[in-house]
Amino acid sequence: MIRFSNKSGAARFAPLLAMGLLAAPVAMAGVGSRIWATGGVTTIEGSAGGGLVPWALLGSYASDEEWGGTVALSRAEVDDYTLSVTGAGLNWNNRVEVSIAHQTLDLDSLVFTLKNGFGLEQDELNQDIFGVKVRLAGDALYSPWGQWSAGVQHKRQRDFTVSQAIGARDDSGTDVYFSGSKVIFAAVLGRNLLVNATVRGTRANQGGLLGFGGDLNNGYEFMAEAGAGVFINRQWLIGAEYRQKPDNLSFAREDDWWDVFIAWVPDRRLAVTAAFVNLGDVATLKDQQGVYLSLQGSF
Repeated sequence: MIRFSNKSGAARFAPLLAMGLLAAPVAMAGVGSRIWATGGVTTIEGSAGGGLVPWALLGSYASDEEWGGTVALSRAEVDDYTLSVTGAGLNWNNRVEVSIAHQTLDLDSLVFTLKNGFGLEQDELNQDIFGVKVRLAGDALYSPWGQWSAGVQHKRQRDFTVSQAIGARDDSGTDVYFSGSKVIFAAVLGRNLLVNATVRGTRANQGGLLGFGGDLNNGYEFMAEAGAGVFINRQWLIGAEYRQKPDNLSFAREDDWWDVFIAWVPDRRLAVTAAFVNLGDVATLKDQQGVYLSLQGSF
């Protein structure tokens, strides 16, 4: 299911990080002492959050004076593309999160467009993402103004051929974001409500899978992202996310992304997320929508 490029740095180091988490000492305090399901899940870019949007929450259940970690496998299948992701993260003292992820996008139907229009015979795109998130202030549960975090995601393509052919300017780039998250107790029919808002500065085309910058715009733009979820109980969370996207390439319009998700947390060590995702038009192929599934382990 998850395939790695032989050249991929994240592909080499993600399994090593996972082994490190499994072998970590007892100082990691089991799976941590934070409240059930308050670490979010692993996004498609490796940071803690929902599926599409990073949240101010840091991954795992590590609290002050604890270490924690996550390892996740994810897959999204839409009409003409398949995205496979592996990711891992470490949380130090619920203050700093370090994450890595590797993405493989199977081009499926786009292969014919690339061959006929550009003479290219590439059937997949690979990208590595290295992230750092810092909790700046507050606590999502107990602070009246919630929790606030800032993060960076450095993204690097493994092969720039396709992206360059369609007009992208660079094969790597760095997103910066600022997020706020808050759990509002008994907000919806007596159930707890989690809300998140994120502002992202980015040059990425389709999250970086189609390069960075383009003929229409080569500078940073600020994009709005948001998510909300209702805790049905401590094991089930349902919600939705929205992610605004830039338009840098005349080759193809880029639509905003959104999803509707359900997360199941049967144990503090395990989280399973399923979602309906809508990516809009992607690289000339219309109305890309389908299903997303993610499996995450916490340590």
